[in-house]
Amino acid sequence: MPATTAPPADIRPTDFLGIDQLLSDEERDIRDTVRAFVRERVVPHVGDWFEEARIPLELPGELGRLGVLGMHLEGYGCAGATATAYGLACMELEAGDSGVRSLVSVQGSLAMYAIHRWGSEEQKQEWLPRMASGDAIGCFGLTEPDAGSDPGAMRTRARRDGDDWILHGQKMWITNGSIADVAVVWARTDEGVRGFLVPKGTKGFSTQDIHRKLSLRASVTSELLLDDVRLPAGALLPEATSLRGPLSCLNEARYGIVWGAAGAARACFEAALEYSKERIAFGRPIAATQLQQQKLASMALEVNRATLLALHLGRMKDAGRLRPEHVSMGKLGNVNAALDVARTARQVLGANGVTLEYPVIRHMNNLESVVTYEGTADIHALVVGGALTGIQAFR
Repeated sequence: MPATTAPPADIRPTDFLGIDQLLSDEERDIRDTVRAFVRERVVPHVGDWFEEARIPLELPGELGRLGVLGMHLEGYGCAGATATAYGLACMELEAGDSGVRSLVSVQGSLAMYAIHRWGSEEQKQEWLPRMASGDAIGCFGLTEPDAGSDPGAMRTRARRDGDDWILHGQKMWITNGSIADVAVVWARTDEGVRGFLVPKGTKGFSTQDIHRKLSLRASVTSELLLDDVRLPAGALLPEATSLRGPLSCLNEARYGIVWGAAGAARACFEAALEYSKERIAFGRPIAATQLQQQKLASMALEVNRATLLALHLGRMKDAGRLRPEHVSMGKLGNVNAALDVARTARQVLGANGVTLEYPVIRHMNNLESVVTYEGTADIHALVVGGALTGIQAFR
């Protein structure tokens, strides 16, 4: 007998390929909860935050109550969600703004993950519950003015002094830096690259915010200054003894970006689609013209392709099969695609595309940072190229 087939699904412009059907009920519930929060709490205000170059100090606590801070970690007040569920949350957060997703990524996938993966039990008990609730904020100090893509060239040093450690150096482009209660700082030592927890207020430790940014304005970006900072032995992350420590944290954050970029692209596409049907030119909506339909079709293709790639990597991560090289391909592809979508959407909106009344120019500017941080597009291309050829081309 012929197999019974269901009728074809209706086309939904905002979910053209029916990707919703690939998610479990629990995953959709998590996605919808975060989406509702973003639409209620972020979208109506984020244009003002971007223009004023600020992010509300109460937002981390709200995100903690939402349950997204360190949601993919186990125990210590964390939800223990799947990688896919965490990715869906990142997608919705970045559909609101890259700065909001960055706050969550740095908190959960960099600072909290570093403590969870490489810290002592005492460090976990002290920091993780408060960070999960948003009562304590963390930052991640790896990048330096002269050591971005090559973290092995870092100049920040730590030396033993009896049972204590003395840290001296500088970190740059640190999200959450000046609002953080604790900084995870990476330094060269005679024993390799080690990580240290530096609480706010420690003598010799100070921060300076980086101003005049035209990207990620709804986000705190700072410089960390360490002037012979004395730390007790208990500040050392005991399990991290090489660059593998910080690089493992970066891989966690990059995974969230794969999803987040798809969210930013979707927000730009949806804004362009709605605008094209309302904007009248030459007596009809511009959506009725072939040229604009070509732009819309191209954007829909990239949004759906990016979302499917993110979902595939999420399933691989949940199955324990995801490698850093896979994440590099995801970040490289999805952020570049999101930039293309944002730029195309900007053209559809015409002059309105450069105002903060619409989300497009804000996302476009933000993505210019996202394509650089957590590994530039060039670096991720080299990672993928090395995996393809077996030849490392970094040096």
